[in-house]
Amino acid sequence: MTANSSAPVRVLVYSDDSDVRQQVILGLGRRVHPDLPELTYVEVATEPVVWQQLDSGQIDLAILDGEATPAGGLGIARQLKDEIYQAPPVLVLTGRRDDLWLATWSRAEAAVSHPLDPIELAEAVTRLLRSRVPSEA
Repeated sequence: MTANSSAPVRVLVYSDDSDVRQQVILGLGRRVHPDLPELTYVEVATEPVVWQQLDSGQIDLAILDGEATPAGGLGIARQLKDEIYQAPPVLVLTGRRDDLWLATWSRAEAAVSHPLDPIELAEAVTRLLRSRVPSEA
């Protein structure tokens, strides 16, 4: 992915709660920053479909709800960093700000706590996507 790439960024949004998935998608919109490609979303409500999507190699960023049940996004994040070669960056959603330390345990590159702040979410996603853009000489 490059800053001038016209290919959209595929963002997996996992939560068993459709309201959480919609908060993420509406909070980020189609373009999180003018210098970055458009975002397309893959909404996922169950762990087996998360793995199916991640195994496809077509996901550029994973946003995982740590409060999802029965499989929480924090555990999925940790497992994917162990099992998927060149795993996409991960942003976890934690239940409260005091739980942000769990993102370190999960090896997620970023975390945002509930209630979701669209500005904080957009800034975190922008940082993650920029970290994947190769610097131009």
